[in-house]
Amino acid sequence: MTSFCKSLVVGLLAAWCCAAPLGAAEKPESPPETAHPAAVFAFQERGDEVKGFGKKVTDLLVAALLTRHEMFLVDREDMDKVLNELGLNVSGAVKPEEAARVRQLTGAKILVTGSVIQVDAHLYLVAKIVGTETSRVLGASAKGKTTDDLAVLVDQLADQVAKTIKKQAGQLVARPASAKDRIAVLKEKLGAVKRPAVLVSITERHVGQATADPAAATEIMALCEKLGFRVIDPKQGSRSDADVLVTGEGLTETAARHGNLISVKGRLELKAVDRPSGRLLFVDRHVAVAVDLTEQIAGKQALEEAAGELAERMLPKIVGPGKKERGAK
Repeated sequence: MTSFCKSLVVGLLAAWCCAAPLGAAEKPESPPETAHPAAVFAFQERGDEVKGFGKKVTDLLVAALLTRHEMFLVDREDMDKVLNELGLNVSGAVKPEEAARVRQLTGAKILVTGSVIQVDAHLYLVAKIVGTETSRVLGASAKGKTTDDLAVLVDQLADQVAKTIKKQAGQLVARPASAKDRIAVLKEKLGAVKRPAVLVSITERHVGQATADPAAATEIMALCEKLGFRVIDPKQGSRSDADVLVTGEGLTETAARHGNLISVKGRLELKAVDRPSGRLLFVDRHVAVAVDLTEQIAGKQALEEAAGELAERMLPKIVGPGKKERGAK
C-alpha cells in the first residue's frame, strides 16, 4: 500500500470515528449556531507536476473537515447531483449567482474550493472559502515541500480553513432573517396591490419519524396573514374560495452528527397555481440545513427557513400576474 493510500485510509477512519455520537455525559464542543453547512468542491491542479493531486487533496480535505465542529459537510453525492442538474463544475471561479443557487438546492452556506500548485520543490495548497449568502471570498493556504506527506499538508490546510470560518463567520454567513425583517422586505416588494385569497396545503415528513405540526405550511400561512392575504384553512375552507392554490411537499432527514449536535437537511418544493385559470404562477424548491440538539427541532427549523426563503420569491409572483383578473385598482 502506498503512503498516500495509508494516509487516506487513516484520515477516513479518523473522520468516521470522530463523527460518531458522543456519550450522553459529554458536552458539544460548540453551540449549534456556530456550526455552518459547508460543501467541498474539487481542487484544481495548476501544472503538469501535480497531475492527479486535485482528487487526492479533495478527498483528504473532506476527511479532515469532518472532524471540525465549525461546519457540517453537505453530502458529496447530493452535491454532484445538483452540479449535474445545474450544468456546473464549481472548481476555481464561482459566480455569485451560481453560489446562491447551489445554496438554494443543497443548503450549503459556505463553499470550499481551491488549487494545488507546485513551484520548484515546494507544494502549495490554496483554498478559497466562499459565502453563498454574502458572496464574500476568503482564503486559506498550506505550504510544504514536494517530498512532504500530502496528508499532513492537507490537515494543516483543514486547520486554516476551520479557523477562518470560525473567526470570519460573520462575513461569510448572513444573519438569519427574522420574521419582522422578512415581512418588511416583502411589504416593500408587494406594494399596495390587492392581495389574493390563498389556500396553502403542504405535506411534510421526516425520514424515519412521524411529523406533527407542519412547520412549512404554518410559516407561509403566518407570513401571508401578516402581509394582508386572505388565508383559507385547507381543512375548514373550500378550494373554490381561493384565488391561488399553494401546494408542496417538505422532507427532512438527518444529515450528520457532531457529539450531541444534530444537523438536519430540509427540502421544500412549492407550486402556486392561479385557481380560476389553472395557470402556473410559481414553482421552485429550496434546501436548508439546521443544527440543534434534537432532530425534531432541527427539522422544523430547516423547513421554516426553506419556507421563508421560498415565500420571498413566491409571494411577489402570485400578487402581480393576477391583479387585473382579481379586480385590483
